[in-house]
Amino acid sequence: MTDNGNRRIVIYDTTLRDGTQGVQVNYTVDDKIKIAHALDDMQIDYIEGGFPRANEKEAAFFKQMQRENLKHSRVVAFGSTRKAGGSAERDPMIRALLDAETPTVIVVGKTWKAHVERVLQTDREENLRMISDSIQFLKSQGREVFFDLEHFFDGYKDDPVYAQQVLQAGSDAGADCLILCDTNGGTMPQEVAAIMNTLPHTDLAPLGGHFHNDAGVAIANSMTAVDHGAVHIQGTINGWGERCGNANLCTFVPNIVLKTGYSASCEDRLSGLTHLSRFVAEKANIIPDRRQPYVGNAAFSHKAGQHADVIGKAANLMEHIDSRLVGNERHIILSELAGKSTVVEKLRAYGDFTKTSKVVQELTTQLKQKENDGYEYEAAEASFDLLVRRALKTYQPVLSLRNYHLESYKTADTPSKTVGRIFLQLDQREVMGAAVCVGPVDTLDSALRDALTPIHPWLDRITLTDFRVRVLNPESGAAAKVRVFVTYTDHKQTWDTVGVNENIVEASWEALADAIEYYYNTFVLAEEAQPSYSK
Repeated sequence: MTDNGNRRIVIYDTTLRDGTQGVQVNYTVDDKIKIAHALDDMQIDYIEGGFPRANEKEAAFFKQMQRENLKHSRVVAFGSTRKAGGSAERDPMIRALLDAETPTVIVVGKTWKAHVERVLQTDREENLRMISDSIQFLKSQGREVFFDLEHFFDGYKDDPVYAQQVLQAGSDAGADCLILCDTNGGTMPQEVAAIMNTLPHTDLAPLGGHFHNDAGVAIANSMTAVDHGAVHIQGTINGWGERCGNANLCTFVPNIVLKTGYSASCEDRLSGLTHLSRFVAEKANIIPDRRQPYVGNAAFSHKAGQHADVIGKAANLMEHIDSRLVGNERHIILSELAGKSTVVEKLRAYGDFTKTSKVVQELTTQLKQKENDGYEYEAAEASFDLLVRRALKTYQPVLSLRNYHLESYKTADTPSKTVGRIFLQLDQREVMGAAVCVGPVDTLDSALRDALTPIHPWLDRITLTDFRVRVLNPESGAAAKVRVFVTYTDHKQTWDTVGVNENIVEASWEALADAIEYYYNTFVLAEEAQPSYSK
């Protein structure tokens, strides 16, 4: 194991290339440009933009990036070594790397002899020449060149002599960094340590690591690689990538910065990490993983009453870091396990309360009764916030339902539709909204907006992003009670509400109304309370 000292670890992001190979991940060119700027703001060292010859969208990204002004990050074009029997100078893949006009390029080459013989269908000596020629030519064109040794660890386990020959060929050709790749994601940390200990570090270019998460150890392998000499680690935001994904930079970076003696250029921007994680998720239209370390919504959440009690006395006894270091925040979860300490903690935002406060006792009793009726506030804290506001007499309703009417219909082979009308009371006036959508929940949401938006234009800011239903007593058949959760966002914050009823439409209405009431009471009223100035 090497002495870490205060060794600086280069952070290389491949969200825009390897990350897009993950299921459900897709970005427009504009999305990729914005993500690149967000990564630059985080002071990520390298941003791999993709393979410029893959399609028109990739080519457009690199063309656009030539006009963008990044303050810290270097954009990298990804490609492979020249074809067998060809010339690096005339190889179309190599030319595409140069045409991308990025300061840095990365080429991937085969390390596992089985891939050389069965995939490239060439011999091992020609593969070494392909690697050497490609790197030397790209270096002669003034590029910083990284060499990805594809399947390095599997190749080493199959034939360590040849794997080291590939490594040496890349180093001798002038590669600026040799990236040891666990492409299939099945290598264990102890194997990474053992293999890296055999390498002649002093005779090679600097080493890096690129680990996939198929065995759930991509972070462990990345940390192990650093402890055994790697100075460069590749990964993606949120760990997205092929199959089970890549090493998650949202975990690796704070591990390096906060848990070891190593340093990274982005350590001064660590408080922006949670925002970066959620920004990238929003651009992919993917709901963020609540359980993600450091940046997940649940990362600093506490459910048990005893935990909440300790948090109120000494938070560091229940949390491994201060959530603010990574831009996250603590959540005290409301559930059937909650006691008065949990409620007191939730009320801190509204004033000083104790376990003996009347409102604490009232809310504790109400919480347990509500959960007995089927409500669950663990995943719907916005609904609980409304209970608190009502108990404290600070709640200001934005709407009052008079009635709604929904009618679903289907004609022959045409898609089904739902027609809806809703009547609301707003102060002294009655308003009506209407909509035609596919399902009843979408129709209710659209009719509600139709009625309210002319009076409350802030509704255009918020979007319904998720709808979830759970049957609470399936033994009752069609008469079973259901619990509905909805998620809304204004693209800065996200909140969840809950409704419970034997009628799924009524449960949905309750959750929808809560979501709007929460946003109005929490954000809109605060904005309206801000003083305005005019010249």
